[in-house]
Amino acid sequence: MADAGGVGRALERIGREDPRLCAFVEVWHGRALADAGRAGGLPLAGMPFAVKGRTGIRSYAARRLIAAGGVAVGSTSVPGPGTSWQTWGLGAHGRTVNPWRPDRTPGGSSAGSAVAVAAHLVGLATGSDGAGSVRIPAAWCGVFGLKTTNGLLPSPDRTGLASAGVLTRSAAGAGPYLRSVLDAYEPVPTVLPVPAVFSPDLGYAEVDPEVAAVVRRAVRRLVAAGVVRLVDRACGLLDPREAWQAVRAGAPSPRAAEIRRANDTVLDALFTRSPLLLTPTTSNRPHGHDGPGELFSTALTWAFNLSGHPAASVPAGFTADGCPVGLQLVAERGADVSLLATACAVEEALPAVRP
Repeated sequence: MADAGGVGRALERIGREDPRLCAFVEVWHGRALADAGRAGGLPLAGMPFAVKGRTGIRSYAARRLIAAGGVAVGSTSVPGPGTSWQTWGLGAHGRTVNPWRPDRTPGGSSAGSAVAVAAHLVGLATGSDGAGSVRIPAAWCGVFGLKTTNGLLPSPDRTGLASAGVLTRSAAGAGPYLRSVLDAYEPVPTVLPVPAVFSPDLGYAEVDPEVAAVVRRAVRRLVAAGVVRLVDRACGLLDPREAWQAVRAGAPSPRAAEIRRANDTVLDALFTRSPLLLTPTTSNRPHGHDGPGELFSTALTWAFNLSGHPAASVPAGFTADGCPVGLQLVAERGADVSLLATACAVEEALPAVRP
């Protein structure tokens, strides 16, 4: 039976909470209630979800979710016009705020999607990730975020950097997304402990000491719980900034190609020996609404948009000032389903400690 009540409750929560959160650009009350009534007998049975930005309803993932019985209740905020930095969002009621720290940004560019999930307005929201646009807001809003393997799902991005993604309150909550968007979904059992390489900085990033400490504690808990077994191997990459910017600009250079080739070589070797790479999701904590300054919130995420590997952010804990911190999990290309299974095991061993 279709869950029209669930859609109605989601719409009620959005109406009550969104004026202060500014997570939504549009809310589709009449359409959503009508769609919920027609979703009976389908796998998602009227599950309410949100889509990223005004064009998100036309995305491949949104169409597959709707075909499976999901109900799109509205479009979420992305950076507004004239914004030179992307860790920001502009909703119908104003700038999007972080539910944990309203004076801080939620991250972006899938800003509203992360906030809508973190604030329990919806259980699932679509996103897209060209440099960290799913993983960064997931980390900063304390939710789960997955960037799929580049090319696994259709993307309008001509550069090939952006891939489809999803934000949910838990890794398990992303299961319906993958089952809906993949033509073939075969569950992959997780054999624990999972061999993993831990890199606190990928060899080049300057990481906020408190963010690094939260992530190190999370990794120690995973080891103690028998979820991961650390492999004594480093992961030293070249800073991908120059290569990413060259690809995005459509202006390839020999240096950009060299960076990309060198990093691919390191990652290919790593994943032949270990199925999992662990890093902080971001090198910094959420910044204020006036912008990040000289910081690159993408420092630890955009390497995997260049390489194409699937990557997820799992809540790792909080800094002393109440900012969520994410742990990034990276797997071999095409291993999205097994990555999600591993993320579920990781989450079970990392009970959220709220400040």
